[in-house]
Amino acid sequence: QVQLVESGGGSVQAGGSLRLSCAVFGYVGSTFSMAWFRQAPGRERTGVGLFNSNGSIRYADSVKGRFTISKDHAKNTLYLQMNSLQPEDTAIYYCAGTYNVYASLLHPGDFDSWGQGTQVTVSS
Repeated sequence: QVQLVESGGGSVQAGGSLRLSCAVFGYVGSTFSMAWFRQAPGRERTGVGLFNSNGSIRYADSVKGRFTISKDHAKNTLYLQMNSLQPEDTAIYYCAGTYNVYASLLHPGDFDSWGQGTQVTVSS
């Protein structure tokens, strides 16, 4: 069974940066894709960025140019570097994983492994 553990959340002022980490515990195959989602209070969970098993990366329009996803395969850890943070980025950020080759950032239900989430708060 795969376990995903996020870390790195916190509170920053607008314009600041944070880096989130998602450590993967347990065996995952080469076709395991991972993603970052976020959920603000009273809102639905939305996709932030997808790191496909083939190495391709996709971002939500709202974070393009500000957020960067990377993966350290040796450490089995996914990262989300967040720069130029704005108050609207405030949310709980979740790491997710799937073997579904058609998984989309638009459909959180495509992902079946989830971390516990880490809070990111951006003040103006």
